[in-house]
Amino acid sequence: MTAPGLPGRKVSLTGIKPTSLPHLGNYLGAIRPALALKESHETRYFIADYHALTTLKTPGTIREHVYDVAATWVACGLDAEQTLLYRQSDVPEVFELMWVLACIVATGQLERGHAYKDAVAQGDAPNAGVFNYPLLMAADILLYDADVVPVGRDQLQHIELTRDLAERLNYLTEAPVVTVPQVELTEGPLVLGLDGRKMSKSYGNALPLFASEKDLKAGVMRIKTGSEPLEAPKDPEGTVLWNLYCHVTTEDEQAHLRARLLAGGFGWGHAKVELLAALEAVLGPMRPRFHALRADEPALDRLLVAGAQRARPIARQTLDRLRTAFKL
Repeated sequence: MTAPGLPGRKVSLTGIKPTSLPHLGNYLGAIRPALALKESHETRYFIADYHALTTLKTPGTIREHVYDVAATWVACGLDAEQTLLYRQSDVPEVFELMWVLACIVATGQLERGHAYKDAVAQGDAPNAGVFNYPLLMAADILLYDADVVPVGRDQLQHIELTRDLAERLNYLTEAPVVTVPQVELTEGPLVLGLDGRKMSKSYGNALPLFASEKDLKAGVMRIKTGSEPLEAPKDPEGTVLWNLYCHVTTEDEQAHLRARLLAGGFGWGHAKVELLAALEAVLGPMRPRFHALRADEPALDRLLVAGAQRARPIARQTLDRLRTAFKL
C-alpha cells in the first residue's frame, strides 16, 4: 500500500518526546540527522506530549517542554510550511486507533516490552501508560501512513510490534487499511559529554544547545584534556575535544587542527579556543532564533495547531478506511 504524499518520496515519521530542554548532544545525535531526512523523504514530525505523561506529572511541565522542543526544532532548521510538525495531543484520532490496536494485541506482547519488563525487574509498579506505551507509539505511526520510521536499536522492538499489528489489522479486515512501515535504523553519532561519557542531561555533562556565548565558553573550558606541556605533541584521537570538533567542522579543518596538535607548540587551551569558534559558528545563528521563538508561546501554539489541521485529515482518512473495513 502506498501512503499519500509527495510523488516518488516515502513518508518518514519522527516522534519527539518533550521531557527536557535539548542539549548539544540531542542536536548532533538526533535533531540534525532527522532534519536531513527532508532531502530524501516527505518528513512528518510530532511532539509526543502524551507519551511524556508516563514520567512527567507536574502540571505545566510538559507544556513548557513542548514549547522548548518546537522552538528548538524550528530554530535548527525545520520549515513548518514545507514539512509537517504537530502536537500529538492536538490529534485525538490517535486514541481511537490505539483502542482498535489494543483489541487485537495479546497482553503477553505488551508484557515483553523492554520498559515495562525493566520496571518490573527493578521492583517498581509501572503505571498502565508504561504498559500501553508501545500501542500508542504504534497508533502514532500507523495513523499517518508512515512508510519509514527512523529509530535507534533501542526502539526496534516497538517498530517490530507496530509492523505485526499493521499486518494483523490488514489480515483481519482483508483490506490494506494501514501502511506496514519499514524500519530505518539510524544509529546517531556518539557525542561525548564534558567528562568523556555520552553527553546526557542525567550525567550533568551536557552543553546546553542555546547557552549564551559566555556560558558556552565556560562549558568548553571545563572539557577534560591531557596534561602534556605546551611544546609536546598531542594526539587528539579519543578525546572529548576532538569528538566534538569533528561533529561541527569539515575534514580540511580537522586535518589542520590535528597537524597543529601533533606538531607540538600548540596547547589544549588553544584547541579549546578552536572548538569554541567552531561551535559558535554552528550554534550562534540559531541562538537568537530560538529565544525569539520561545518568547512567543502564542505563535508556537499557532504553528502547532496549523500542523494539526494538516495532520488530522490524514488521520481521518486512515480511520475512515478502518471503520469501512470493520463495517462500523
